[in-house]
Amino acid sequence: MLTREELPECPVATTVQLIGNKWKLLIIRNLLNKPQRFTEFSKTIPGISKKVLTDNLRALEYDGLIEREVFAEVPPRVVYSLSPLGNSLKPILDAMWDWGTEYKNNI
Repeated sequence: MLTREELPECPVATTVQLIGNKWKLLIIRNLLNKPQRFTEFSKTIPGISKKVLTDNLRALEYDGLIEREVFAEVPPRVVYSLSPLGNSLKPILDAMWDWGTEYKNNI
């Protein structure tokens, strides 16, 4: 997790830094519905490469927004879910959903 000194002073800039790319937002959107495995993300987020998905999952985990659970199986099974901090983003994504819906209905 980043320290306070590493984060921008502006709270909006902090939020953008943590979730401000389209891939992170789509990963979080998926995890709001249910925990997912790596392959599920690949199927539900068109256009994302495995490398970009891996990088964004690692960043979200590092920032404390998602949790990664590894099951001791062969082959290993990994499931990603939102952390309590990640779940606190739900109102933000709900507002984005509402705004996007309203925008699409008015153009």
